[in-house]
Amino acid sequence: MRRAASTPRRDPAPSRLRYRLTRVWLRPGVRRVVNFGLPLMAGVLASWTVMAQFDVRGQVTAWASQLHEKIVDRPQFTITAITVPGVSQDLAEQIRVAAFVSLPASSLELDVNGVRERIEALDAVQRARVRALPSGILEIQAVERVPVVVWRAPDGIELVDENGVRVAEVDSRMRRPDLPLVAGPGAGGHVPEALALLAVAEPVGARVRGLVRVGDRRWDLVLDRDQVVKLPETDPLAALRRVMALEASGEVLKRDVAVLDMRDPARPMLRLTDRAMAELERLKTLKTGEDA
Repeated sequence: MRRAASTPRRDPAPSRLRYRLTRVWLRPGVRRVVNFGLPLMAGVLASWTVMAQFDVRGQVTAWASQLHEKIVDRPQFTITAITVPGVSQDLAEQIRVAAFVSLPASSLELDVNGVRERIEALDAVQRARVRALPSGILEIQAVERVPVVVWRAPDGIELVDENGVRVAEVDSRMRRPDLPLVAGPGAGGHVPEALALLAVAEPVGARVRGLVRVGDRRWDLVLDRDQVVKLPETDPLAALRRVMALEASGEVLKRDVAVLDMRDPARPMLRLTDRAMAELERLKTLKTGEDA
């Protein structure tokens, strides 16, 4: 029998191409190029690509900016004037300054809420509404705080509204002689009660100089001729109504009384003026002489 042909054995020697590539790779210069040169070239290429992209982005940004400027600068979006209707001239000028809007301005770029917040930060403004009209006018509608009393505070003289909020500061009480005067620490925080007391004291209103807050606890009603009505800490309105009843029946406040103390409503106390006390002492002396 003939023997089967055996499988040829694989030659372990490398091919000629592989041998040459291996010889090339063993060269130091080639290895330096592959290990350092190729990564460097890849980095340069990547940087060039990124820079090219940024340039495109810059062009897009510039184009968008130009388009935005063209839209914003259109006449129908331009504000050329500011109007503040329904308030005093002084407050209108304060509002224009506080609005901080440089004209001409674009209604598309105007921060309406920011303008409103700056205006409402003014003492004399209770609330405000800001809107840009199609006619190119920025309309600011403000509700002005109305002062009802003059408060002689520890650090100055202020005009205060019915809620005790400061409206303005003045240099003299005579700036508003038409308003009643309250004084003392904490008086500005009790304006409603002060107004109620002044309403009860209306029968002697022409003589009232003001109300003084004592210790931020109670009130003194000050009249002309240096008369003082001391009111209690609790329920001062009832005590003052009793004083007005005494005045209506006996004209107690027209007498030589320096102080009418109502701090204890159950036991009102009178303190006479110095002149009345001197006259009383004289009468006592005469009485003593007659008895002798």
